[in-house]
Amino acid sequence: MKTADLIAILSAYNGRLLTFMEVCGTHTAAISECGIPSLLPPTIRLISGPGCPVCVTVSAYIDRLIELATTENTCVVSFGDLLRVKGSRGDLRSAVGARVEMIYTPFKALELAESDPDTTFVFAAVGFETTAPIYALLAEQIIARGIKNLKLLTALKTMPAVIRTLCAGENAIDGFIAPGHVATVTGSALFGKLARETGKPFAVAGFTAPSLLAAILALTRSAGKASLFNFYPSAVTEEGNAEALTRVDRYFEPCTASWRGLGAIPHSGLRLRDEFAHLDAGSHGLTEDHIPAGCHCGEVIAGRSRPCDCPMFGKDCTPESPFGACMVSMEGACYHHFINDKH
Repeated sequence: MKTADLIAILSAYNGRLLTFMEVCGTHTAAISECGIPSLLPPTIRLISGPGCPVCVTVSAYIDRLIELATTENTCVVSFGDLLRVKGSRGDLRSAVGARVEMIYTPFKALELAESDPDTTFVFAAVGFETTAPIYALLAEQIIARGIKNLKLLTALKTMPAVIRTLCAGENAIDGFIAPGHVATVTGSALFGKLARETGKPFAVAGFTAPSLLAAILALTRSAGKASLFNFYPSAVTEEGNAEALTRVDRYFEPCTASWRGLGAIPHSGLRLRDEFAHLDAGSHGLTEDHIPAGCHCGEVIAGRSRPCDCPMFGKDCTPESPFGACMVSMEGACYHHFINDKH
């Protein structure tokens, strides 16, 4: 169906209020950048969920990274966004005496560790099912290359349990735009199972306006029914990526994970198996979720609040001077609401 036709059909919808949640940071970005909310009638509302891995990481994890970065002969290796996220005592970027290396690929950590054997390097392994296979491969390479001075601090999350938690909560969510990147690894069947469990429709979508609009239309037509749609067939199969799933299972096992704004959720995370505990830099027990007074990041992540409802939004909290994690990350709902939706 042509994009103009999708828009025309959606704009004509005048039924009951429907609320659809996307649980993918890249979808949050694409929806905002394509101006999709402005194309929908007031009776179709889109909300962002816990789809940004940086945003859902709790303050205790950041505190642990700062502790490691300020330890003698230790260097934290991380992607850029995480450096600006505040823990309970500041962030990595501004921590006094912190030694930090920003990288663009996890495998750069292998080079750093091999070139400086007197320093212990700790890679900040944050992400969902999408990046877990990469971190499993990193662990595999650490072992294969006999690197003794590179460890992982993990904060890996998985989607099924948190979606069940959202469905059991106070939010009236009528359907989900299922995460395209995650589905390339897990397969679409996972979301079919969630649809049957929750009685809600799920639509796997790509990252273009036509794919997202088609997903929203399918959810609109199937509201109240357990349904599954795949509008990203070029990358998503029913069974997923067997090789990636096998590699993740080799190195990681399910665990309880703490989510910013949602608390501890059983079976919603991944941790290194006991066999590979020597690669862990102290990931266990990082549960504290300190959100500063006035910050609504927890409410935004849980879908209970819009970014513009936060009293700090656009005032004390901007992309240039972010206060909360949702304004730090380029996949964060607050960031995109500020940049693209003109608040």
